[in-house]
Amino acid sequence: MINTYGNADDAAVAIAGARAGADVVRGLYGRRLDRIDKGAGDFATAADVEAERAILAVIRAARPGDAVLGEEGGQQGADGAVRQWLVDPLCGTLNYAAGNMLVAVNVALRGGAAAVADPFGGETLFTDGAGAWMRQDGVDDTPLTPSSATRLVDVNLDPPFPSAPGFRAVDLLAHPAFIERFRPRVVSTTLALAWVAAGRRAAYVTDGGDLSGSVHFAAGVALCRAAGCVVTGIDGAPLGASAHGLLAAADGETHALLMSMMRGRT
Repeated sequence: MINTYGNADDAAVAIAGARAGADVVRGLYGRRLDRIDKGAGDFATAADVEAERAILAVIRAARPGDAVLGEEGGQQGADGAVRQWLVDPLCGTLNYAAGNMLVAVNVALRGGAAAVADPFGGETLFTDGAGAWMRQDGVDDTPLTPSSATRLVDVNLDPPFPSAPGFRAVDLLAHPAFIERFRPRVVSTTLALAWVAAGRRAAYVTDGGDLSGSVHFAAGVALCRAAGCVVTGIDGAPLGASAHGLLAAADGETHALLMSMMRGRT
């Protein structure tokens, strides 16, 4: 098990980076922060930018030869680098700007280790690419155990909706079988995707194109896969160029049930 950043393995780098970003996010919470307009109603704040800088400092110190794709800074590092880190320094910016603490800091090595930090819950969920654990307040690593027992399905209702009219997430919530079996939640941050791996959500659903290399979803997807969840596109295809959106379910039965509701609509 990973105990210290001093081990300098990839999971430790991911954890240290996510925690560094979380420290910034937590420290700037509640302040009046200027908004950086990104178009189409999207924006960043100084917390996003400063958190990404803190994460990049960790990665550069430990892995100076690696490239980084950041939500705010874009592609950085050596051209042609074999290894690339995907960084979303503050997932849930609109929540954060509105004074809502439901946010996540995501750091993932493409195809390898990843970490998701909850700045306000004191939790870091991480994977070394094989197993997955949760670290609470810096101690006591607990294996992540997916479960559908909560029956809670988190659905991303934010635009755009590239699969409409064939699939609309809001239609899923009104499906008779969904109403009978599940209860919807809308956290509006990929922290909910990490919660699927931790057994706090039965599933997570979002529309979109190819999300396999998205800075928003890479860390959560890595956690879910390492924990044993079933992860596909909303069309049932493996994540990649041919898949659309994302469906991460705690188990095969939950995945099959949700796919049956969505099939024919995608």
